[in-house]
Amino acid sequence: MPDVGEGLTEAEILKWYVQPGDTVTDGQVVCEVETAKAAVELPIPFDGTVHELCFPEGTTVDVGQVIISVNVGGGAPPAPAAPVTESVAAQAVPAEAPVEAGEEDEPQGRQPVLVGYGVAAGSTKRRPRKASGDAAPAAAPVQQAPAPAQQVPVAVSVPGQLNGHAAGAGRPLAKPPVRKLAKDLGVDLTTVVPTGPDGVITREDVHAAAAPAPAPAVETPAPAPVQAPAPVAAPAAAPAVEASVAPGARETRVPIKGVRKATAAAMVGSAFTAPHVTEFVTFDITRTMKLVEELKSDKDMAGLRVNPLLLVAKAVLVAVKRNPEINAAWDEAAQEIVLKHYVNLGIAAATPRGLIVPNIKDAHDRTLPELSKALSELVATAREGKTTPAAMQGGTFTITNVGVFGVDTGTPILNPGESAILAVGAIKLQPWVHKGKVKPRQVTTLALSFDHRLVDGELGSKFLADVAAILEQPKRLITWA
Repeated sequence: MPDVGEGLTEAEILKWYVQPGDTVTDGQVVCEVETAKAAVELPIPFDGTVHELCFPEGTTVDVGQVIISVNVGGGAPPAPAAPVTESVAAQAVPAEAPVEAGEEDEPQGRQPVLVGYGVAAGSTKRRPRKASGDAAPAAAPVQQAPAPAQQVPVAVSVPGQLNGHAAGAGRPLAKPPVRKLAKDLGVDLTTVVPTGPDGVITREDVHAAAAPAPAPAVETPAPAPVQAPAPVAAPAAAPAVEASVAPGARETRVPIKGVRKATAAAMVGSAFTAPHVTEFVTFDITRTMKLVEELKSDKDMAGLRVNPLLLVAKAVLVAVKRNPEINAAWDEAAQEIVLKHYVNLGIAAATPRGLIVPNIKDAHDRTLPELSKALSELVATAREGKTTPAAMQGGTFTITNVGVFGVDTGTPILNPGESAILAVGAIKLQPWVHKGKVKPRQVTTLALSFDHRLVDGELGSKFLADVAAILEQPKRLITWA
C-alpha cells in the first residue's frame, strides 16, 4: 500500500479490478482505495500475471503492507509444492513463521513499488509482519494457499520493507501507524507491553493500554475484543449491513472510517480550537437571478454551467479583494497571522463517501468563464469520488451551499486552517419592500462564520455586507472589481 497523500497512514481497498490469474501490464489500474481524504486508483508497475490479492475488498490496510503479488516470470502460476524464499515467507506465512524469516535479502538499489520510485536500500533489518490473532480466520487475508515460486519476490518482497523501522536505543519498537494511534489515544508507548515479534508494539497493544480492561493479558487472546472493529473482517461486511437491514432490526452499526472519519476529526478540532462567530444577512437577490438567466443565453458562456453559486463565488472573490485581511490563517506554532495574497476557493461538496472540500487554486485570477468551468469540474470530480488529496489541500476560504437542500441558513464550522466560511441559503420568492411597495422578490440569507482570533466583528461585518451588496446590485462586480 503506497503513501497516496501527505500524512496518511492507511487506506481502505474499495474495489479490485483484477483477479488471480489475470494478466497485467505496467501502468494498468489494479484497484481503487479510499484514504481519509479521497478515493484513488492505484496502477501496477509490472508486466506479469496476478498471483494473489492479499486483502479482500473492504479491508483497511496500513501504508507499506503488501496488497498484491505478481508473477513477473511470464510462466504459469507456481505449484503448491514449489519452494519459497525467506523474503516471501516473512510476508506470506502467518504468525507461525520463524523470526529468522525476516532477515533482509541483499538489496539491489531502488526497485519499483505501486506508486513512486520505491524504497532506498539500507542496512536495517526488516521485522516480519505479525498476523492478527492466533487462529487462521484472523490471518486469512494474508495467507497463501499455493506457495509462490522463487520468481515471485520481485513483486512482493520490496514493498514489504516499508513496514519495518530500526528503532533507536531505548525507543519502543512500533510502526508509524501504531505511533499515530498511540498519540491520538494519549498512550505513552514506553508504558505499553509489546506482544509482537522482537518486542514490536501492535495496534492491539495500544488499544489494550488505552482501554480500562480488567486484565490485559499479553500471551492470551484477551486483546481480541479490542480487535473486533479492526480492518480485517468487519469492514468487508459493512456494505452488506448498510445494503440489507434484517426485518425488525432496531440498530445498524456502521464503521467510522475513510472520509467520514477524517471529517469528524477535523470538525472537532476546528470547533474546539478556533473561536467561532457567525453573522447573518438577508437581502433581495432578484437582480442576480435575472443576471444568471441572461448569462445562460450569452454566447461567451455557451456550454458552461451558470447558476447562482457561480455569481456568489465571484462576489466572494471581489469582497476578499476589498477586505484582504479576512483571507488569513493562524499559525499557532510560530504565533503569527499569515496573510494570504491568493485565494484557493473551497466548495463543500456532498459525496456518497461524505462531505469533502476541494478548492479551486488561484480562483482570484480566473475570469467568470474560467471560474464556471473550474466549478463544474470540481463538482463532477467530487461526485464521482475521484477528488485527489492535493485538490483538498491549501484552501483559504470556503463556500457551502445549504440552499440546494431547501435550508434557509446555518452556522457552518470552519474548514481547518481557514479564517472564514460562507453558507448560502435557499433562494425563495418572498414579500419584500421594493421601491416603497411590498412585492414578491427573490430573497436569500447568507451566514458567515469566522475565526475571532483573526477576524473581529468589524471586519467580518464589512465582508459579509460587501458580498450581500454585490449580489443585491450585481453591477458592483464591475465597479468594485
